[in-house]
Amino acid sequence: MSHPLQRRLVDELIDREGGYVNHPADRGGPTRYGVTEAVAREHGYQGDMRELPLALAREIAADRYWHSLRLDDIAEHHERLAEYLFDYGYHSGPGRPGRDLQRLLNVLNRVERDYGDIAVDGAVGPATLGALEAYHDTRGRPGLDVMAAALNALRMGFLIELAEGRESQEAFSYGWLRRVFELSPCSEGAG
Repeated sequence: MSHPLQRRLVDELIDREGGYVNHPADRGGPTRYGVTEAVAREHGYQGDMRELPLALAREIAADRYWHSLRLDDIAEHHERLAEYLFDYGYHSGPGRPGRDLQRLLNVLNRVERDYGDIAVDGAVGPATLGALEAYHDTRGRPGLDVMAAALNALRMGFLIELAEGRESQEAFSYGWLRRVFELSPCSEGAG
């Protein structure tokens, strides 16, 4: 059974990503619903990307970007953090948001007074979830709000570095940053 947040976020994300796109500067190549051709092939799809079934895109979103980051468990602590991790993973691959979450957990543990450092490997497993639970026990909901905002800040920094490192990616930089901004509560009511 999937988490209700997962179902909502998958639908919102697929809607936001739209249909078929094959922009010449997009390193992901042909995509549909934000699923790259390489990812579709990894999941057994061999057809034309223009015809990628919506049901398969939903399955890929759940398997590759929700379950791999253990977002059912994270949503139990903080739904907004789960939402940010999911969107980040869908946009940049699940390893990067996993590593950024682990980095944050390590720098927010008060030099291991609250819990021990964890490996920064992008694999969200028992050690990462245990550290997140210990962080939540120490800092509560306000601490998780700070962590969620810090995660988006790291994501924006990564996107800026990506555009700086490859001029062709500047074509996407405003849209990328806007996407992250629109996920955050500070964008509500911004006009």
